[in-house]
Amino acid sequence: MNTTTLRDEILPGGGHLSFVLKRGQCLRMTDIEGGANVSLMMLNPHEKSERLNLPDTLKGQHTARLTAGHCFYSDMGRVLAGIVKDTCGWHDPFGGVLNAAEVTEKYGQGRYQELRNGFFRNGTDNLLVEMGKWDLNLEDLLMVVNFFSKVSVSDDGAFRFHRDHSLPGSVVELYAPMDVLVVMTALQHPMDPSTEYAPRPVQLSWRQADDEQAAINALLTRPENDRAIANTHRFAL
Repeated sequence: MNTTTLRDEILPGGGHLSFVLKRGQCLRMTDIEGGANVSLMMLNPHEKSERLNLPDTLKGQHTARLTAGHCFYSDMGRVLAGIVKDTCGWHDPFGGVLNAAEVTEKYGQGRYQELRNGFFRNGTDNLLVEMGKWDLNLEDLLMVVNFFSKVSVSDDGAFRFHRDHSLPGSVVELYAPMDVLVVMTALQHPMDPSTEYAPRPVQLSWRQADDEQAAINALLTRPENDRAIANTHRFAL
């Protein structure tokens, strides 16, 4: 799908960011070094009570992993965004993020007083910092999608984190059929067994889709997606 680049920037490991991805735009995320993880929330910026509903997203598409062709449903039955390109093949909807106490327990003390900007950050606080910019608080904290991470389920029901799943240069691209508020942080997956605090950077690229219908068609992989896209178009009217 041909696109026109609007902006490129690097989200450093441990960093956080929020922005509105406009209707008809794409966000491309690239794992620069390999082994990255991006924890991401989505909301309707015009009515922030409408949020990403991960249970409906998974049930409606009969999946426990997310990849190209999958949509992200809101709790109003609309599509906030969808994956139109994916070279990684599996993104985790279960793992969540760590809080400050959990980061300390896993990685040890990493205080600003000694490490300055290299201090150990945590996903809960990073997301809350960005959410505060949009008048959102702790009660608004949502489930996240952990992009570039793979978590499977064994026969006995246990979660298994797959190390080295995302290779250097892995790309995932989201298309927005409606304006969507994106809140993200780049930190290690909570189930990553490494005890070294070493979050990886991700390149972000905003693009205007030249062929919006082609992007929509890439998401029409299930009848449920057709209905959710129709709801989205009706809302845009």
